[in-house]
Amino acid sequence: MGMSDYVEKGNVRETPFGYTLSIIGGKWKMLIIYILAENETVRFNELQRKLGTITFKILSSQLKELEADGMIVRKEYPQVPPKVEYSLTQKAQSLLPALEQLCEWGLKNQKN
Repeated sequence: MGMSDYVEKGNVRETPFGYTLSIIGGKWKMLIIYILAENETVRFNELQRKLGTITFKILSSQLKELEADGMIVRKEYPQVPPKVEYSLTQKAQSLLPALEQLCEWGLKNQKN
C-alpha cells in the first residue's frame, strides 16, 4: 500500500500517515527519540545538552507530549536533588526501523 492509497476524499490528518506525523512531527520529537534510542535512558539535562538550542520550556512540553502519546516513559527517583530519567516505550521502539531508513536516506543525500 502506498501513501496515496490512504488519502481519499478526506482530511490527510485522519490517515495513518497523519497520525504518525501527529506523534513525531515537528522540530524536536524525532531527535528526542533518536537520542533515547542511542542511549536507552537519559536525564533531562543531558537531553537538553545533546539537543543544543532547545529551551527548558519547549523540551519539557515535547517530553510531556511524547509521554502522553505513549512514546516515552518518565521515571522519577525520590531523592534530593530529584532525578528523572526518560526512556523509549515498546511503541516507540517499533518505530526505530523507519527512523533507521530516514538516517540511511540522509547519509545518501546529505551534501558533504
